[in-house]
Amino acid sequence: MKQHRKNRIYVILFIGISILISIFLVFSALQENINLFYSPTDLQNNPPMSDKSIRAGGLVKENSLLRNKDSLKINFEITDLKNTVSVTYEGLLPDLFKENKGVVATGYFYASTNEFVAYEILAKHDENYVPKEVKKALE
Repeated sequence: MKQHRKNRIYVILFIGISILISIFLVFSALQENINLFYSPTDLQNNPPMSDKSIRAGGLVKENSLLRNKDSLKINFEITDLKNTVSVTYEGLLPDLFKENKGVVATGYFYASTNEFVAYEILAKHDENYVPKEVKKALE
């Protein structure tokens, strides 16, 4: 009888420890893969560590887009109409990327220079966007 009770306690302890280890591993994985979103004002007031990948978003400031003629390097500024952050990106821009339109950039923010170095740019569209194919089908 005592042996049966001991075995039951061992099984319960094993299950409990397994659950705790599983919870720890899930939270560790989530913490590493979380990608927070910041506006230019958030970046000014509470800048993240420069070694952490984040997303920054806002409107592309008018007359701020500068393209390098010799490479794919692009500089522009994003604003939330309160603060502005300079963005550097090297690569092809999405078709919807335009001045005074929304954009989300993924990369690293350097508070000392107020510069965001992006490795991915996503252009945002408004809620009235309709793909060409759908528009043709509706006509």
